[in-house]
Amino acid sequence: MTRSWTLPARFALGGAVLAAGFLLSGNPAEALPVAVVFLLLAVLHSPLVFPRAVGAEEAVRRSAADGRPVVYWRPGCVYCLRLRLRLGLRARRAHWVDIWRDPAGAAEVRAANGGDETVPTVVVAGRPHTNPDPRWVRERLAPAGRD
Repeated sequence: MTRSWTLPARFALGGAVLAAGFLLSGNPAEALPVAVVFLLLAVLHSPLVFPRAVGAEEAVRRSAADGRPVVYWRPGCVYCLRLRLRLGLRARRAHWVDIWRDPAGAAEVRAANGGDETVPTVVVAGRPHTNPDPRWVRERLAPAGRD
């Protein structure tokens, strides 16, 4: 669990140190933007941006029942963040598995990618797709008869 928060914590700490440096050098006008940018980076690279993760077994079971994709991801992955942001509110319709929190999810990703933990890996109807186009994933998340 702490592994997921390492990068966001580093962004927040780095921003705080830089902002404190600006404050101590007499540049308070520069401290605030630096702090805000680093705080934004910390939030964007945290698990908070992603829908609540479930275990791989549960995600596969739910996907079999409702036909929705399973998205394997990890915090700090720029491509996962890009997919999440491009999906918008539809992201909640997918089943998200954080491979850093779920060893079974990491094993699924390695099996689909020749031993590599390449994410995002999206599984649709039992077939894995590594780093697919967000538009393609969005189409799989659209309700029947829409979009």
